[in-house]
Amino acid sequence: MKIQTLSLAAFALLPSVCLAATQLTVTAVNPLPLVRASQTIELSAKDLAPLGESNLEKIHVKDAAGKELLCQAVDTNYDDYHEADTVIFQSNFAPNEKKTFTVVVGKKHEFKKEDFKAHGRFVRERFDDFAWENDCIAHRTYGAALETWKGEPLSSSTIDIWSKRVPQMVIDGWYMSDNYHADTGEGCDDYSAGQSRGCGGNGLWAADRLWTSRNFVQSRVLANGPIRVLFELDYAPFDVNGTSVSEVKRVSLDAGQNLDHFQSRYQSFTRPGKPMTLTTAIGLKKVAGEQKEFNAEHGWLISWEKLEHLPGNQGVAIVLDPKLVEKSTEDKLNQLVIAKLPADNVSSYWAGFGWEKYGPATTAEGWKKFVDEFAQGVQSPIQVQVSAE
Repeated sequence: MKIQTLSLAAFALLPSVCLAATQLTVTAVNPLPLVRASQTIELSAKDLAPLGESNLEKIHVKDAAGKELLCQAVDTNYDDYHEADTVIFQSNFAPNEKKTFTVVVGKKHEFKKEDFKAHGRFVRERFDDFAWENDCIAHRTYGAALETWKGEPLSSSTIDIWSKRVPQMVIDGWYMSDNYHADTGEGCDDYSAGQSRGCGGNGLWAADRLWTSRNFVQSRVLANGPIRVLFELDYAPFDVNGTSVSEVKRVSLDAGQNLDHFQSRYQSFTRPGKPMTLTTAIGLKKVAGEQKEFNAEHGWLISWEKLEHLPGNQGVAIVLDPKLVEKSTEDKLNQLVIAKLPADNVSSYWAGFGWEKYGPATTAEGWKKFVDEFAQGVQSPIQVQVSAE
């Protein structure tokens, strides 16, 4: 029997899995002299390609001791196939610590309820709210149906606060009981955002005033735990000093974090030859007796304030790229940071809060330290390298 041999060209046409690496090594370094908890490490499909596995829900991550870590496949681009293009996992880092992780292919993940540390959903039964949470904080924002509710109509793209004090997911239970203004051991809704910017709501700044969108008109969830909740909200075009502008807001919240990542993508509908330069404004609701501080050099605005009915205080914060910061100002309802928009007209910033009864700080100075270190982390993310073996 004649044995046929494969040419190099024919060998190159064999399925790539024949040449796939058995594992990858991820090296992650904390470049800061700070303790950094619950740091999310992202691995792109390109990083993972040497494993030869297109289904990223089969990717597994182990630490240096061989312990398997919780990981999540995420669809970040919401393409037509709605397939994951990124895998994320988390780790804690000591100051300037270097860690290694091993990535392999295994069975498709099957998560248990207790694995989930982030969750969000559209709440049609409550006038089109969108609510989301992680193990530290919870929020909601308002949909179109609330604008015409005769009981308490509200037109506002504010970001509301729900002060939880347990790590498990609570928003589904709170909506089910419809009693979330009373604290029965898990926290409650103790914040009246109204028409203010609430905790990190944004808008555009023109003619020395704030212009904002109304309630969102459409939502879509891109990722829903166990580590990250990621979703987008569409807003109808709104007036900005005579120009119509549309907004798509992307919100991301990871486990263990007290600040969300907000990205608002704006498009202005101007006449040809008359382009409009957009300037963003990001706000925190004014509260009587608040201790406010602004640090343009580090890119943050914070406030330490009493809760309305619950005991104690909470800190609220905005963090953004200091190179984009123009100034701090205020209007009747809000403390505001005014910032330049990059050429792509995407406003990217972080905002969030912490109740002193549930961390991460129990004093105004502690909150300031927490936010300043968070801002340093935004400017100096965990450094990641991926190598095949």
